[in-house]
Amino acid sequence: MAIPNRNINYPTAIKYGAGRIKELAEFCKANGIKRPLVVTDKGLAAMPMVAEIMADLKAAGLKAALFADVRPNPVEENVLAGCKAFKDGKHDGVVALGGGSGLDTGKMIALMHSQKISIFELEDIGDWWTRADASLISPIIAVPTTAGTGSEVGRAGVITHPITHEKKIIFHPAIMPKIALLDPELTVGLPPKLTAATGMDALAHNLEAYCAPFYHPWSQGVALEGMRLVKDNLAKAVKKPKDLDARGNMLVASAMGATAFQRGLGGIHALAHPFGGLYDAHHGLLNGIIMPYVLKANRRKIEKDIERAAAYLGIKGGFNGFLKWVLALRKEIGIPHALKDIGIDTKRLDEVAKMAIKDPSAGGNPIQFTEKQYKALAKKCVTGDL
Repeated sequence: MAIPNRNINYPTAIKYGAGRIKELAEFCKANGIKRPLVVTDKGLAAMPMVAEIMADLKAAGLKAALFADVRPNPVEENVLAGCKAFKDGKHDGVVALGGGSGLDTGKMIALMHSQKISIFELEDIGDWWTRADASLISPIIAVPTTAGTGSEVGRAGVITHPITHEKKIIFHPAIMPKIALLDPELTVGLPPKLTAATGMDALAHNLEAYCAPFYHPWSQGVALEGMRLVKDNLAKAVKKPKDLDARGNMLVASAMGATAFQRGLGGIHALAHPFGGLYDAHHGLLNGIIMPYVLKANRRKIEKDIERAAAYLGIKGGFNGFLKWVLALRKEIGIPHALKDIGIDTKRLDEVAKMAIKDPSAGGNPIQFTEKQYKALAKKCVTGDL
């Protein structure tokens, strides 16, 4: 690999490099974890690499167990089952392994296993996080196997409410993983379609963080470089799955996006969350489809920012050139143009709009869209009317 190993401490300790999964047991011990609960999804749990990870942990003397009852869009039931497994196994820490579902569920289990309140009482609203007893939160080591959500460097997780189907952001500063282990070898087996979808998620995080109206130049700078890494590496990772440099750069871009979005997200996520909750669709794929519609809708507020980004990325034509690049990238990696192409219809647009305007991400959009505007925008995303 052309990229040397790096240990980075922003926003947490990041251990980057091919083959570093072999250091996982060492990282567990360094953080006082002797009985880790490894949390992942069912699909990943069946793969040989997970069996190898479990064997390595046990060979190092750790009392590790596996929990994989995790849906692609995690629900409270998954967290409750994981909390039971955590307590029954007398575990003292979590290794959250996988894409966003495994990472988020693992973080939620570490947060909730001994709390006396509902997970939804810790939604990211005001200071609700102070309702939790921080002394009961267990340490987390996060190991992403996709380059998209960046949950490995975040202090929140997304859980779908069982009744309203709203995606709720659950926050606590103490669930920031102690270590984010970024090993590009773990992403090599990800199918091209998922590589593309998760990569668009990383792009959405960087793009929306860059355009958010709040003052946070550190995040804006991180987001800008994150977009460059996506531009230079996503198509390579999709077309050449064993390209470890491309895979590694996408893992870094993903972590950068999640670092940057402390500045804010926006309308892409405000729409992706309700569509995902109502139709159980892949979050990254939704972001990729929705992206150009929201980009265009925000034009009057973000045009100068996008012109600067385009110049940095080496894209000619300012805002129009940037939009054309997004559309060309989607086409090159197989992202559909409209939500109707993945089976989403216009029957629930009223629900989508009501949920979008209440979504925490909506507050970071450069323009504060009304419910009526979100409905019209959602319809365009479904029908492909760009």
